[in-house]
Amino acid sequence: MSESVKKHRAEKSLKGLSVLVADSDHSTLESFMESFVSLGAEVYTTNRLSRVQELFGEKEFDYFIISKQDEIDVYPIIFEFKKRLPDGRVILLEDGTHTDELLEDIEEIIPLLHDIYIKPVDTMKVALNISSSYIKKQDSTSLAVVEPYVEQLKPYVLFRSQAMKRIMMSLPRIASSDQTVLITGETGTGKELAARAIHFLSPRAEGNFVAVNCGAIPDTLIEGELFGHEKGAFTGALKTHKGKFELANGGTLFLDEIGDMPVSLQVKLLRVLEEGEIYRIGGERPIKVNVRIIAATRRDLHKSVQEGLFRDDLYYRLNVLKIHLPPLRERIEDIPLLAIHFFHRALSELGIKPPYPELSNGSIDMLERLPWRGNVRELRNLMTRVATFFAPHTRAVLPVDIIPHLDEASINELSQGLDKARKMGIFIPIGTSMEKVEEIVIRETLKYTGGNKSQAARILKIGLRTLRRKVKKYNI
Repeated sequence: MSESVKKHRAEKSLKGLSVLVADSDHSTLESFMESFVSLGAEVYTTNRLSRVQELFGEKEFDYFIISKQDEIDVYPIIFEFKKRLPDGRVILLEDGTHTDELLEDIEEIIPLLHDIYIKPVDTMKVALNISSSYIKKQDSTSLAVVEPYVEQLKPYVLFRSQAMKRIMMSLPRIASSDQTVLITGETGTGKELAARAIHFLSPRAEGNFVAVNCGAIPDTLIEGELFGHEKGAFTGALKTHKGKFELANGGTLFLDEIGDMPVSLQVKLLRVLEEGEIYRIGGERPIKVNVRIIAATRRDLHKSVQEGLFRDDLYYRLNVLKIHLPPLRERIEDIPLLAIHFFHRALSELGIKPPYPELSNGSIDMLERLPWRGNVRELRNLMTRVATFFAPHTRAVLPVDIIPHLDEASINELSQGLDKARKMGIFIPIGTSMEKVEEIVIRETLKYTGGNKSQAARILKIGLRTLRRKVKKYNI
């Protein structure tokens, strides 16, 4: 065996799994070697792609990981591998700087690929995916909390992150109370879904759940929408109209984007909360209503109060029980479960019967690295588009099936990822204490992730709680 080919063994539980890794980058090969060996696999690595086919006869490889190169056509190599080892699985490592051209470039070999990873790759994650199938288990207790309504609330209760676990554990207590609830979070984080969960778990579950988007209704119409109007109250009022408060009587009224409500209407809402009665437009008698209010906003209401855009008395009246929904980028552990759910649901809505195709590990890895500015809603819409165009296939969904449906910002994020990784370097002078080394590495990693602690913890392979403790320790 030539010196350009290295063979590594480890006597551990995965003895017998054989992997060949071909990449011109020595550091990538070393990283793959360490990752696979730590799991007990037998690993062959080579940096000479032009002669890699000579190795195909030496061993019946279970997996062949090969990096796409500009100077070498890797497709004949892949064809030859599948010809000699039809049961072997091929994983292609793709440079993330040309994702917009990826589908066109590799269309002819897609049927031969088991998976695709967009560089830079987490080699330990790839190794785990291969050697142990990287089974993603869902916390079964998450579904038990809302079992009667699991299908309706599935996108909300599918989680693995500690942040969502804490929220889910608080829902039954919040639901059992009749106090007002304020739900905060970015657009698309699932605020209405959280409100529905509270309603379904509450004693008011048999009543109506009525949702109103305060930011979507013109200021001149929102009062009538909420409180209704009497016949003849204004030109065009040909009959009495019940407002949302009356429709929600005995149930829950969800006021979405409460921060966009006109200040003039905030006074009337406060009166309803305090007195439990409304006046229709043009009406002279009060109408008693028994409604629980759940409000939601993407805004910082405390800041709006300081700016005079939101009444402080209404703010404190609403902010009795509070839930903050973290953005999807801060709970990337939940992305696989949600993506698979949305994909399968979209296929079902297209009339396709199970069993449904799965998302490849490379696809999930790519999804976990996207910015998700639109949060869960953006993920749902993306997987719906993917399902619509993927429907005829039965194979696993690869990154090339998803990339055509990404927006420009997400594609740029993938393209810049490799450049960032290449540029990321840390200089540590000889004689630096280990404690100082730790501080430097954490500080630079946080710079690399733009301050995203979840992503930094993943890169550093430590728990988020551990990272937060060290950030506090080093005053980063």
